[in-house]
Amino acid sequence: QVQLVESGGGLVQTGGSLRLSCVASGVTFTNYFMGWFRQAPGKEREFVGSISWNRGDTYYTDSVKGRFTISSDNAKNTVYLQMNSLKPEDTAVYYCAVRQKYSPSYAYWGQGTQVTVSS
Repeated sequence: QVQLVESGGGLVQTGGSLRLSCVASGVTFTNYFMGWFRQAPGKEREFVGSISWNRGDTYYTDSVKGRFTISSDNAKNTVYLQMNSLKPEDTAVYYCAVRQKYSPSYAYWGQGTQVTVSS
């Protein structure tokens, strides 16, 4: 079965940095996208960014461009979300997820890791 496990969340001050990790198992990564999402209390889940597993192409939502960077270590089946210049509005539970290239949705999700940015 597919399993995704996020880690690296915590409490940081405004302007600080965190690096999240997502370790995947039971999934074929060729022609897959690994995505990062976040959800703040009382708000809708939001797409943060993604990386194509076979090519390494990255995509980001406008609010995090220039601050967040997605990378991967394919040999370790791990994707990373480096978050710099954090703002209070970045506070959320962060999730990783997997989508097949020709699928319209992300079918597999981790359980999330909490990121809290103090003002």
